[in-house]
Amino acid sequence: MSRSAADRLRGLRRLLTVVFTGINAIGLIVFAWLLVTNDDRQGDQQLDAQLERVTAVVARLLQFDATNGTLTTGFVARDQLNDECPQFAVLPGASGDFPAYTSAQQCVQVDLPLLGGFADEAARSGKIEYGQIRGAGDRRLRMRAEPVRSTSGQYIGAVVAVTDGQAAYDDHVRYTFIVFGGCLVLIAGLALAGHFFAGRAIRPAAAALEQQEILLAETAHDLRTPVAALRALAETSLRHPDQTRELLPRTVQLASRMGGIIDSLLVRARLAAGVDDLAIQPVWLDQLVTGLVEDTPAGGASVTVTAAPSLVQVDPGLIQRAIGNLLDNALRYGRQPDQPAIVHITVAGGRVTVADHGPGVEDAVADGTLDRFTSGSGSTGLGLSIVRWVAQAHGGSLTVYNADEGGAIFELVLPVASPRA
Repeated sequence: MSRSAADRLRGLRRLLTVVFTGINAIGLIVFAWLLVTNDDRQGDQQLDAQLERVTAVVARLLQFDATNGTLTTGFVARDQLNDECPQFAVLPGASGDFPAYTSAQQCVQVDLPLLGGFADEAARSGKIEYGQIRGAGDRRLRMRAEPVRSTSGQYIGAVVAVTDGQAAYDDHVRYTFIVFGGCLVLIAGLALAGHFFAGRAIRPAAAALEQQEILLAETAHDLRTPVAALRALAETSLRHPDQTRELLPRTVQLASRMGGIIDSLLVRARLAAGVDDLAIQPVWLDQLVTGLVEDTPAGGASVTVTAAPSLVQVDPGLIQRAIGNLLDNALRYGRQPDQPAIVHITVAGGRVTVADHGPGVEDAVADGTLDRFTSGSGSTGLGLSIVRWVAQAHGGSLTVYNADEGGAIFELVLPVASPRA
């Protein structure tokens, strides 16, 4: 099934929302990733700075006795770092052979053989090694191993310092949740903003398409009857040439009515689009209704009018069309089966009441009768929707209800004008 223009516009709105949100979401996620990565790097740098201070000082305090080839840690044991955190250890590695030394202060619990592996790797590579290790209780620890050389320039071991990195890791995890949680909130806000602005952007096009669809539907609705009648007159004239002079005035009248319908529809479309304004002027409503009833063929129906002088401020062309739709609706559907329609119109105080003796409307769908393409008493409801639009455009209203004795009543209320106007 083909999609209408309004459906395609709604699809375009969703597409614009998705594109806008997607582009901004990608940018926010990349920015959040950079923030989180930078925070992680800064946390490691702070820990590494503490470890570097320890390993650099301890490495300078180590003494190597060239006579017996031993490494002495006497100065290290007397230094203040020996009793502070981070803790450290001087461990042999590669070709080194000396007893291991650990600082007096044990800040974290860690296996010495694990540190010995890092010391051996640092001594073999001759480079400073960093790493994350696990301590007791699965705590995260940060390690730095700085290689130590003998007087001959050969690496014989390393100073390995260890510090507790669990607190820094926990802070980083909280920061990550905050950053990405904030991104999710911002993305949701951007989605709503994108949906709103996309709607604002396509609203003029949607309104224009809606007016176009309404105009086409109402044109088809209002022209259906006069076109059918015009065709019937033409066919009668072809079959009975002797009746041409009699049928010609009715043909001209129908053509004029069709032109008036088209003009009214175009006026409504221009008014709805904001191109033109209502031609408001004082109008005697009772005279307008009486003249309209006299010019409308009843087709065997009984139409009575009770009118009191009533001056209103309206656009006469639109009001005449609206009341004509009410009368046409009553003549078509305000009848019992196999019975002529009985319609009574009352005009007073800016109020036009059209009552019929038909089956009426269901209470549950009384409001729906005034919407386009909904059914009530067999009507399409399109003509009544035009009446409601005209009433609202004038600051009035249209209501429908059932009479106690049967039949539907349509009440059109219009703004009353002062006689001085």
